Amino acid sequence: MLATKVRFGAGRNRRGLGRKHILHSVHESLRRLGTDHLDLYQVHMWDFSTPLEETLRTLDSLVSAGTVRYLGMSNVAGWQLQRTIDLCRTMGWEPVVSLQPLYNLLDREAEWELLPVCRNEGLGVIPWSPLRGGWLTGKFRRGARPAGGDTRIGETGGADPSWTESWDNYDNDRTWGVLDTLLSVADTTGRTPAQVALNWLLHRPEVTAPILGARSTAQLDDNLGAVGWHLDPADRARLDEASTRRMPYPYALLEDLRDV
Repeated sequence: MLATKVRFGAGRNRRGLGRKHILHSVHESLRRLGTDHLDLYQVHMWDFSTPLEETLRTLDSLVSAGTVRYLGMSNVAGWQLQRTIDLCRTMGWEPVVSLQPLYNLLDREAEWELLPVCRNEGLGVIPWSPLRGGWLTGKFRRGARPAGGDTRIGETGGADPSWTESWDNYDNDRTWGVLDTLLSVADTTGRTPAQVALNWLLHRPEVTAPILGARSTAQLDDNLGAVGWHLDPADRARLDEASTRRMPYPYALLEDLRDV
């Protein structure tokens, strides 16, 4: 399956989700990939400067023309995803069939709104950064900021908060508590930390399949060891408990009082 995204680019007229950029971007993707169609074309992030109607009408035309088979979204809020679904339904445009959210043991906020929307509307879920840039591979240790080497965080210095998986964004007690539990479960099961983290994610109720970010055959071989087995329920419960966090308002209130 061939899948790619549209949204970002260099220059004011070569980014965003306006008709001009979408049409230019899709044909450039086809050229680079050496194909006449894409199986999945995804909105990379919400565009606050372009009317949603223009974006969705253009994407619908690509499906009608046979250039794109299916449509998906990534990096949107719950209300934005639901608005997109509702507008496609109202206008009779091609619907989105998948969401690519940030979702892993350290980042579970997608559970608050995005995953319920996907569950209710029947969307597939293909999480990005399932190992959070290396955080869930067991290679980092408390108080030992990486510098260079074979990690995204080390290569970038890890201090820029806009680099979302940066060291400063995750160097906290919650992260190290999750990693301590992950390493313990990995030791108990005889699996690598990455395999345990991927297996946990793969078997979350709404998840279709995580997107692997392996940069070498060795990493790919290790990642593929996450399939074909199930975590013991007690180990899964340990990971759930370590990685969960108290939801903010209104999510916690709605959950606490749902049966009242």
